[in-house]
Amino acid sequence: MILNSLMGLFSLDMGIDLGTCNTLVCVRGQGIVLNEPSVVAVKKGTNRVLKNGNAVGVVAKEMLGKTPGTITAIRPLMDGVIADFDITEAMLGYFIRKVHGRRSFVMPRVVIAVPSGITAVEKRAVHNSAERAGARRVYLVPEPKAAAIGAGLPVAEPRASMIIDIGGGTTEVAILSLADISVCESIRVAGDDMDEAIISYMKRTYNLMIGPQMAERIKIEIGSAAELEQELTMDVRGRDMISGLPRKTVISSEEVRESLKEPVGLIVDAVIRTLEKAEPELAADLVEDGICLAGGGALVRGLDKVIGQTTGLNVRLADDPLACVARGTSVFLENLNEWKDTLESNEDEM
Repeated sequence: MILNSLMGLFSLDMGIDLGTCNTLVCVRGQGIVLNEPSVVAVKKGTNRVLKNGNAVGVVAKEMLGKTPGTITAIRPLMDGVIADFDITEAMLGYFIRKVHGRRSFVMPRVVIAVPSGITAVEKRAVHNSAERAGARRVYLVPEPKAAAIGAGLPVAEPRASMIIDIGGGTTEVAILSLADISVCESIRVAGDDMDEAIISYMKRTYNLMIGPQMAERIKIEIGSAAELEQELTMDVRGRDMISGLPRKTVISSEEVRESLKEPVGLIVDAVIRTLEKAEPELAADLVEDGICLAGGGALVRGLDKVIGQTTGLNVRLADDPLACVARGTSVFLENLNEWKDTLESNEDEM
């Protein structure tokens, strides 16, 4: 115990929001120090990460859909969980080394946020990846809990706090009270599904094949879940599915809204199911306190309005919603000795 305490003093401990689209890393006492896409460039047909320094993160994301025949850009997490163990390990190792550097001779303790609905096998994969990437101790915290704390909700109080965290691979809907999750719904429908819905719409309506990066741009620039005061338009470029030649067209925010109806509807359904399972006293608190939205998917215009109209509750967007989960892991780091008994960890196995 004394040795662990001493190691804790010298360790550069970090919290990691291991997201399907982006990975954020925060360091105890410093806040968020890294925010990069969860993308890795590898030799095609292998799991060997390119040896140059640009094989992970921002530059690797720019390669998506544009790589030559010898290189593949891969997102090793799908639906919020590890899809490729070796590449996730390489990515985590890169991020840990980039943040840790040589500032400490003791490897870090790491708090990682994971979807609440993942299986024991998937949790084990996260533990193993982080350990092999260089972590001394690994603690797992449910994403909705981290998001609620990072959004500044009073989760420790004996009253309901409701969070909807819409990431790239999963949407987490949870009601928390007394520092724990009371009711939770985790669905594998989120930002990536919105992108896929836009891609499908462009194929179906315009016979135009677009890539995931163009779909994401459309979602960010003109995507909406509710009517806008002033509708928007955007030039979209891709490959004509009939002629095979490059082509561009103009689409409107009304069309994008139509394409997003299904994923948005599934998210709203998850919110309704969560509210239906809440205890009456918790539900009563939400009439006053409402719902908080976090995650990148929460930035879709009008999503708060749609959820508010469906539930009859006030819905607000968290400050800096993209960083809520990472900020939550930072709080766990700052209070690790108090919180670690409530987290799933590999400590007992060491």
